[in-house]
Amino acid sequence: MELYSEPLAETVAQLQNGELTLKDYLGELRDRTETIEPEIQSLVDEPEWERLESQSAELDNDLPLYGVPVGVKDVIRAEGLPTKANSDVPAEALAGPEASCVTRLRKAGCLVFAKAVTTEFATRKPGPTRNPHNLEHTPGGSSSGSAAAVAAGLCPLSLGTQTGGSTLRPAAFCGIVGFKSTFQRIPTDSVIELSSSLDHVGVYTQDIAGMQEAAAVLCDDWDEDVDNPEEPTLGIPTGAYLDQVSEIGADAFANQLTALKEAGYEITEVDLFDDIDEAYDRHRTLMAAEIALAHHERFDAYEDKYSEYLAEMVRDGRAETVETLARVREYQDVFTADIRETMAEEEVDLWVCPPALGTAPEGIEWTGDASMNMPWTLAGMPAVSLPGGSVDGLPVGLQVIADTGEDERLLQWCEEIAQVVANTA
Repeated sequence: MELYSEPLAETVAQLQNGELTLKDYLGELRDRTETIEPEIQSLVDEPEWERLESQSAELDNDLPLYGVPVGVKDVIRAEGLPTKANSDVPAEALAGPEASCVTRLRKAGCLVFAKAVTTEFATRKPGPTRNPHNLEHTPGGSSSGSAAAVAAGLCPLSLGTQTGGSTLRPAAFCGIVGFKSTFQRIPTDSVIELSSSLDHVGVYTQDIAGMQEAAAVLCDDWDEDVDNPEEPTLGIPTGAYLDQVSEIGADAFANQLTALKEAGYEITEVDLFDDIDEAYDRHRTLMAAEIALAHHERFDAYEDKYSEYLAEMVRDGRAETVETLARVREYQDVFTADIRETMAEEEVDLWVCPPALGTAPEGIEWTGDASMNMPWTLAGMPAVSLPGGSVDGLPVGLQVIADTGEDERLLQWCEEIAQVVANTA
């Protein structure tokens, strides 16, 4: 299958300066979509091309994201497009106002391209989406369609979500850039809630420069004038956390570290997590309890429409006590504070580690293990997955994490890091 290079920053520049007309561009994307989409099945419904062309005529070409088609994960509400969440629950029961993240993109000049396939309510039950690099493998999840559509070049920008590893892992599996902001820095209003303490909006592009342009629109109080030290000190979180990585993943990470050292980066090993299994247990408990809260009324009305897996999660969450939920939320605060304190003590600017245990698993019944992402989601810290080459035709990535609120610096630092690790696997 032919995949298309579609870097967001370059596309915006061409559209703004008239090198590429929006009408011609939409025509190109239509041809690609009609060719590729039947194979990867990344979109819930075919894009409404007449709507897109009509809306494009109303845009000013000086808008920062003029004419950019954006895919929207189907748990994020967008005006004019139903939200189905890959669920048998009636769409009218999931309706609501447009999410702020979508509205911000519209105001910046984006066109809502289509809804992108998600797992059921962004949990485990997968949709039909396949990895564009190998159709026999998963694209990851739960933001399956959002990642696959950008990787294939159907759209240069898409929105996903992450409650465990649902943005960064698909980015790694699909060989693109994925970004999860500091917790709540991209608002999550009118995103179908899974866990109020863990839900993040995620973003996909093929390029870091484009990700910076999208983040500047999406994130609260974005600062274009942040200055970074010339080269950050990189920390490797060693111990049981890193020991989970497969041989393929470990070899790719070792190659990435070698390239970073040769490029002059200072790298320090830190045994960061005292008990990573406890962090996973607390994450699961928090997620289950808050899923039960988020789905309480809907589950009572439509229990028979839920998959057995999600229904069991809701029932398990309902069994948790208020005291347990309070304790696990307190643990989350302490866990985050400990990471930040260690960063200060060890003078670490960025953590680097694999974004997944290895390459994308074969088959589409399972979207992969989120263990490498969950600690950073629990901590609410900004994180990026960068393309890091491929092994046997399947992409691998590098996960890069910054301190809370340092989203701007993270993406700036990743400009050079992305170039260093791009083809290291």
